[in-house]
Amino acid sequence: MRNLYVILFCAILVSCKTAKTNQKENKPNIIVILIDDAGYADFGFMGSKDLETPNIDKLAKSGVVFTDAHVSATVCSPSRAGLLTGKYQQRFGFEANGTGYGDSGEIGLSDDVTTMADVFKKNGYKTIALGKWHLGKDESDHPNKRGFDEFYGFETGSRSYFPIQNPRKGKMLQHNGKRVVFDGYLTDVLGNQSVKYIEENKENPFFMYLAYNAVHTPMEAKKKDLEKFKNHPRQYLAAMTWSLDENIGKLQNKLQELGIADNTLIYFLSDNGGAANNTSSGGSLKGWKGNKFEGGHRVPFVVSWPSQIKGNQIFNGLSSSLDIFKTSIAAAKIREDNNLVLDGVNLLPFLKGDKKGNPHNKLFWRKLEEAAARVGDYKLIRLKNYGSVLYNLKEDLGETTNLKEKNIDEYQLLQNELKSWETKMIEPLWQEEEDWMQVTHHIHKRLMENKEILYSNPNKMKRVLKEDKNKN
Repeated sequence: MRNLYVILFCAILVSCKTAKTNQKENKPNIIVILIDDAGYADFGFMGSKDLETPNIDKLAKSGVVFTDAHVSATVCSPSRAGLLTGKYQQRFGFEANGTGYGDSGEIGLSDDVTTMADVFKKNGYKTIALGKWHLGKDESDHPNKRGFDEFYGFETGSRSYFPIQNPRKGKMLQHNGKRVVFDGYLTDVLGNQSVKYIEENKENPFFMYLAYNAVHTPMEAKKKDLEKFKNHPRQYLAAMTWSLDENIGKLQNKLQELGIADNTLIYFLSDNGGAANNTSSGGSLKGWKGNKFEGGHRVPFVVSWPSQIKGNQIFNGLSSSLDIFKTSIAAAKIREDNNLVLDGVNLLPFLKGDKKGNPHNKLFWRKLEEAAARVGDYKLIRLKNYGSVLYNLKEDLGETTNLKEKNIDEYQLLQNELKSWETKMIEPLWQEEEDWMQVTHHIHKRLMENKEILYSNPNKMKRVLKEDKNKN
């Protein structure tokens, strides 16, 4: 009888171990690597000749490179809101930076909105947010309240890459609300923390939102990296990008070392287009962060899942960061709740060759008084008190030729599509600082008139705005 108990006990142990192994095999790890203000053309896999990104290029080679992928907003905060909720952030009034302005208070991410982390946590995943949050600073906005078991990062939109003696609360590096005092360079700190987390959670499926603040200003880099690029025309950006690449390499190496790389689904993208004040490059794209030209919202985007998706692929279909939510829960075989309104598409059938064509035939953008619509090859941009322009992106990716008068039918179609989409959204819950709204509006107007913009930082832009006002 005692031998029978021993046999039964061993059988139970084997059964539990097998179940755990099967769970691990069936549930992929999910990692979203979101970088900040990076230019469309600033990586080797996107054609850059002067910035060195060997590890990111290796990640791109292991998966699929998207050429027509977009984020849902042209600035940091609403873009993150769209990505993490899988829906147009205008559905819940979140379409500008600041997460609460003037008398509105600190609104942040709506309390009734479900995040990716909420869903993964509910379905047995370990969850962590690393790096930049920028979705509100109220207690209810904190990552630990939005589905993340752990948060190691800072709450505001930017901070120094080096230790700060007396940081304001939002700029404080923290671990689950408690300040972390660190030495060294923040990109390295976040990279090391990502590796540590993977090591600690290698036996469990996990969802990691790894939101580096690189290459957002302030332009700060380690001395040794600046020395490496001392004669580079974009020295600081090159050094910051190099450090970012090194740390993404650390992550890849740890996944390989632990034998879980093949069953890890990784996304790599920027939160918006390159900024005007960090020397980033959009290549042939017009515009940059903050406006509705392609340079503002078309981003480098990679999806890698070696066990399921063939590498070395190029995908030209119209795609969105909104797709990350739906694709990820499909990969994890998580049933989508009926009350979960998602605007994204499951990309897996397209990446596995089961479906052809475009995941989306329409995409929309709106930030206060600026809006845009993409339908097929045509794109409309609308600016308050100016009117609209129409481009054919297939023939004119640089958005130089306004077809408004020539293609009247397409122009009217896109106007109607944009208006129809707006009826499903709500009014923005807050504005932005008035002076910055004026600056961006003025620059956008100049770009719509195809006037060249060469200003390298916001202060110069404000001076030009003031000069133009004086002339008028």
